[in-house]
Amino acid sequence: MDFNDTPEEAAFRLEVRGFLKANAALKGTAGPANFRGEIGAAELAAAKAWQATKAAAGYAGITLPKRWGGREAPAIMQVIYAQEEEKYSVPTGVFDIGLGMCLPSVIHYADPELSDRLVPSALRGEEIWCQLFSEPAGGSDLAALRTRAERAGDEWIINGQKIWTSGAHLSDWGLLVARTDPTVSKHAGLTVFIVDMKLPGIEIRPIHQMSGASHFNEVFFTNLKIPDAYRLGEVGKGWRVSLTTLMNERLTGGFIIRRPDISDLVDLCRLLTVGDRPAIKADGVRQRIAAWYVRSQGIKLTQFRTLTALSRGKEPGPENSIGKLVNASMAQEIADYGLDLMDAGGLAMDPELAPLNMLFQEAFLATPGSRIAGGTDEILRNIIAERVLEMPADIRVDKNIPFNQIPTG
Repeated sequence: MDFNDTPEEAAFRLEVRGFLKANAALKGTAGPANFRGEIGAAELAAAKAWQATKAAAGYAGITLPKRWGGREAPAIMQVIYAQEEEKYSVPTGVFDIGLGMCLPSVIHYADPELSDRLVPSALRGEEIWCQLFSEPAGGSDLAALRTRAERAGDEWIINGQKIWTSGAHLSDWGLLVARTDPTVSKHAGLTVFIVDMKLPGIEIRPIHQMSGASHFNEVFFTNLKIPDAYRLGEVGKGWRVSLTTLMNERLTGGFIIRRPDISDLVDLCRLLTVGDRPAIKADGVRQRIAAWYVRSQGIKLTQFRTLTALSRGKEPGPENSIGKLVNASMAQEIADYGLDLMDAGGLAMDPELAPLNMLFQEAFLATPGSRIAGGTDEILRNIIAERVLEMPADIRVDKNIPFNQIPTG
């Protein structure tokens, strides 16, 4: 691994720091005011304004062609920008799915005319994207989806349901995977489409979460008509397109800094007492902090391998599942431990009373979802075992069986 920037990377990092210093505020030690992910009109306007500012300065699509407003720079430059931006309090989450997961598939598989229409507006923050993958009956098995797409001339008629769709209620466009041929094996009969989320035939129902937010949604399709021009890739080759999206999802998710982290826990322990002394000086507390610190450093070094590969022009691989798997579970464990340290005070759902603006309370309610979104722990462990460690794959009793012959119920 190479821990140092090349001269070109160091120069770009200095440039990015100058831009951020001039246009954004550094993060404080307190938790974010809207940790649950609830996005209202004010938050949405702020996110779009920040994205437009980035785009105007050429930081919205660093690796993308200049005709779209990009820089045509290596992927490592995008990572460097993300590292520096993480230090600042800027509203970016609303665009993570579109820019980090959906657009790579659009760019790779869409016709040039369609890409020229969709990519620049997304980079400028004018349009928001969602990912229409998960379904109620499929669980973590994406290829078990039952949403149907039937061809009618130059159009496709879509009927079915998606669930846990983050930000669907805010989105202008969606990336939809549907079944176009139930007579072949489940991975072979899928096709991916770009969906205008404002079309008739789409019903979006927010899901009220225990955190109080409604960021996830159910999405229903009733005789939705999509032009064939909005199909990505070949008919029946949607699994390949989906993997492009999922690989970028793993890369994006693996590098997200999930709160609360070690620094948040240290800040909390400086405010609380255990017995008759500050929590930060209690041996048991220090042992827990040390254990999580070691785990976080392991993830940091694993990510350096990815950074080294990107710096050398290589593509991200399945090893990026490690970051998301460990970070999501660690954030939940730290949130739980923080509430334990607060004792009865952990019940205080008031940012003026709870330490760190109620960061740990809200994280306790929100972090379980992060272990499902973007790939469950079980799916990520399978990816790591089979594609990183090259262990034998799980036995699949539905392999090479036509989808419509797989027993259900």
